[in-house]
Amino acid sequence: MSKLEMKKIELIAMLTDSKKIIELLQRRGVVEISRNADGLDYMNVTGVIGEFEKFRNIAVQALGVLDRYAPEKKSVTEIFGSKSEMDINKFGSNAMQLEKIMTVAGEIVRSSQEITESEKKILQLNVRCDTLRQWKNLDIPVNFKGTATTTAFIGSVPSAVDITEILPENTYTETVYRSKEITDIFVISHKETADDTADILRKNGFIPLSETDSHTPAEIIKSCEKERQNLLKYITELEKHITGFAGQRKNLEFAVDYLSMRKDKYNALNLLGFTENTFVLNGYIPEKYTDKLRKELESKFTVYVDFTEPSEDDDVPVLLENGNFSAPVESITKMYAMPSKSDVDPTPIMSFFYYLFFGMMLSDAGYGLVMLIGTTIILKKFRLDDTMKKTMTMFRNCGISTIIWGALFGSWFGDIVQVIGREYFGKEIGSIAIWFQPLDDPIRLLLYSFGLGILHLFLGVGVSFKMSWDEGKKLDAILDTVPVYLTIIGVAPLASSILVSVPAIMKTIGTYLMIAGIVLIILTSGRSSKSVMGKFFGGLYALYNTATGYLSDILSYSRLLALGLATGSIAGVINLIGTMPENMIVKTVLLLIVFIVGHTANLAINLLGAYVHTDRLQFVELFSKFYTGGGREFRPFTADTKYINFREDI
Repeated sequence: MSKLEMKKIELIAMLTDSKKIIELLQRRGVVEISRNADGLDYMNVTGVIGEFEKFRNIAVQALGVLDRYAPEKKSVTEIFGSKSEMDINKFGSNAMQLEKIMTVAGEIVRSSQEITESEKKILQLNVRCDTLRQWKNLDIPVNFKGTATTTAFIGSVPSAVDITEILPENTYTETVYRSKEITDIFVISHKETADDTADILRKNGFIPLSETDSHTPAEIIKSCEKERQNLLKYITELEKHITGFAGQRKNLEFAVDYLSMRKDKYNALNLLGFTENTFVLNGYIPEKYTDKLRKELESKFTVYVDFTEPSEDDDVPVLLENGNFSAPVESITKMYAMPSKSDVDPTPIMSFFYYLFFGMMLSDAGYGLVMLIGTTIILKKFRLDDTMKKTMTMFRNCGISTIIWGALFGSWFGDIVQVIGREYFGKEIGSIAIWFQPLDDPIRLLLYSFGLGILHLFLGVGVSFKMSWDEGKKLDAILDTVPVYLTIIGVAPLASSILVSVPAIMKTIGTYLMIAGIVLIILTSGRSSKSVMGKFFGGLYALYNTATGYLSDILSYSRLLALGLATGSIAGVINLIGTMPENMIVKTVLLLIVFIVGHTANLAINLLGAYVHTDRLQFVELFSKFYTGGGREFRPFTADTKYINFREDI
């Protein structure tokens, strides 16, 4: 089915039903609402949206606080993105409790803020105590400034300065603390020489103690320690208070989703046009849902609904729908770009080669078996959202392809079958490959990689041919496609003869096909030019682009060989390391450990490599032949929830 046909929807209904209709459309999730441009009035809901966003943020913060102080032990189902089911009646009863839930959320956030403030105070107290600890031997208040006839100075100077040698004679100096870098001193000077003393101290880097307390350092330190203990006790009480709300997590999750839906609802209302008694809604809907939605709306409300064909100027969104085989790789297409109006959906075109290339790159039947078992269990046992379900299905299909290629190449966790036979049974087991072993004949695999690459490229060129043909450009379709096919088919046996022996008849046929293709490219590629020279040089330029472009494209498929060999080679090394000890018990233990750890790491690394490079072969080599992209994904107004799914009987 690929791209679904889209219809424009225009809905006119009574103003009193606006919120109910919007809520119904949100639950159905099949309409993308557009801003009404008919000069009607709009509802100013900015303030309401802001309030919902504020309360939602509080609920999100409260969940974050609970996750920090009372983390939830998530089941495997929840790890894979499963949402809890909730029917419409339960949803309504929970909504009635929203005020209580938000009170709880506010209390959790307030307690967290109190903890943060207390921790800041503790940090400040620690800094103060650390600063005063070197002054603990000072037995006078730290804010002591002197007597009626004297002036006191409390502070620090660099240890390199011998302050006693340069101060006036009638000045008393006491060293409170000394280190390699700094000396803490207490200086008391007569009023008559106080200014001179201050001037000398300043010139020698004196830094006054920045304390204004009327207690001694020891008393201040003791007071700080007591306050710090009180704050720690208070923090413990607050943490206990927060953990007491752990049972409210589900309610808070509901609040997050409910407030998100309410905010989205008012955002949708902001797109409607209003008259005194009615409202107007415009947007897009997949054609397959039109009849069902019309019947439901007309049965519940006084409403006018009309579905029309979009015009050429409309920014029509794109919704992809494919069969079970192709749908799992829709995310790959979306990662590149959604198809434009003139594009075909490339998903069903690339899906077969996507699975084929992925399996060929990973190419170990043992790894494929792990993928197949793991993804099948996840798909069968867990309730997944649509995106996660498609992802798991894609990797399951890739796992099946990997098993097939691994069996063809005789790789089951590398050469573990041969290793076990040799090390534990003293029996040499030969190749178990159904086809051949790439490590023994890499050139053969390289040529097959290039061959599959050529088929992949021809598929893209063929799609381009069909698109041009369907547009009525039949001559262009032939002249842009046939010369390329002839040239590449002709060059293939000639290039292969560099690496392997090719029958002379094949090379002769290839030469004639190549010449025919080159001549056609030169004669037809510059057909848009009006002058003879323009046509000729345009043809030469096209020949150059075809030669260099397709050469680089075909060489790109050597990655099929490279990644396939890498997986098998690393797997073989892992098995070799596990069997290095002579002692059978030690060998068995080491092999078991190395097997589990090594093959897990090898699977993870090469799984990522196969995914990335398979994507690249689609994006760069295939899509460049026919696909432009640039479409806009269909984004329906729906209940975009994070924690809950709704069940509703229609």
